[in-house]
Amino acid sequence: MKRFFPAPLVSIGLFLVWLVLNHSASAGHMLLGALLALGLPVLLRGLRPQRVRVRHWITVLRLCWTVMVDTTNSNIGVLRLLLAPASRRGPPDFVKIPLQLRDPNALAVLAMIVCITPGTVWAELSLDRSVLMLHVLEVADAQAIIDHVKACYERPLMEIFE
Repeated sequence: MKRFFPAPLVSIGLFLVWLVLNHSASAGHMLLGALLALGLPVLLRGLRPQRVRVRHWITVLRLCWTVMVDTTNSNIGVLRLLLAPASRRGPPDFVKIPLQLRDPNALAVLAMIVCITPGTVWAELSLDRSVLMLHVLEVADAQAIIDHVKACYERPLMEIFE
């Protein structure tokens, strides 16, 4: 059953969105919507991430707090840089961060954290997933950035996912 109907909620959602977007519940639209709703999850099941098993919910809450604080501080730092460019603490640069993190879901969460943090951009992940390259708006001390990412993001993500 799971082979032919891998994501029932996704299928139901696709079907309903199809009908709403077409403003029609005619037999033709319902048939095409049902084919799409049942066929797309089967065709795209290889793109679905591995099943997530969160191991430490307290760590999730601590990580969320850390991300919130870091994002706020980064917003303030970018605002400072925009209002007073002479206050730049270092040049923009790429920072290579060695990773022990291997779980694809944890790497996806790390990518989201980096993307929502102003002043940082996920530039590249090595093919073997052992090195993350970030572009950082101000790099006064690359090792401090590496240490921060590893301690505040990588370690908690490993505790949560691995």
